[in-house]
Amino acid sequence: MFRVGSDAIIPSATVRDLGIYIDVDLSMRSHVQRTVAGCFAVLRQLRSIRRFVPSTVYQTLVIALVLSRLDYGNATLAGLPTYLLDRLQSVMNAAARSIACLRRSDHITATLASFHWLRAPERITFKLAVIVYRALHGTAPSYLSEQLRYIADMPARTRLRSSSASLLDVRPSRRITVGDRSFATAGPGIWNTLPRDVTTATSLLSFRRKLKHILTLLCDLRHSGPCSFFYFGHYK
Repeated sequence: MFRVGSDAIIPSATVRDLGIYIDVDLSMRSHVQRTVAGCFAVLRQLRSIRRFVPSTVYQTLVIALVLSRLDYGNATLAGLPTYLLDRLQSVMNAAARSIACLRRSDHITATLASFHWLRAPERITFKLAVIVYRALHGTAPSYLSEQLRYIADMPARTRLRSSSASLLDVRPSRRITVGDRSFATAGPGIWNTLPRDVTTATSLLSFRRKLKHILTLLCDLRHSGPCSFFYFGHYK
């Protein structure tokens, strides 16, 4: 506690802004915990009506009431450690099992693929890449667009081979852990790994379709076996 004039100020470990919970250390643990808890609470309520509605209606309810909550503001979760991403994925696994009437011990990979759902890490990548696309095409807030610049537009780097590939400048961060998760660093970092036929899409709809296709391939290859190795830079 500290004082400003005659007022006693008690610091808070977490603040909420537009529905996003921000920890004092920017770890986003509180946001993940509250999101996961809220999603499971909704799933428990939905299970009580599972037997009384058609499966298509139930799936629509899960997507609208659970996955939409999971996706809200998830662009702020770029670069989170695996254990937090796994907690978000546990919501998706439970939602898929609820729809497909599977037991907790049943494998979920094939079910997620049949629903065409991206996994939690890829959903974050998808959201952030879409924001970058919109920022580059003037349909995102200016404060985001101003943080992006093509390498080709930088006089000191126009002779570089990468300057002709429509790559974005990745700004170095001052803080290795938190700074790398900022939009100015994480956004261009993701953009530069996408295939050129994705980044040069002529419309947002086309970009989203191509991006989801690539991310779906990534999901499939990551979970097809222990020897699978894949990253966007090799997909040309």
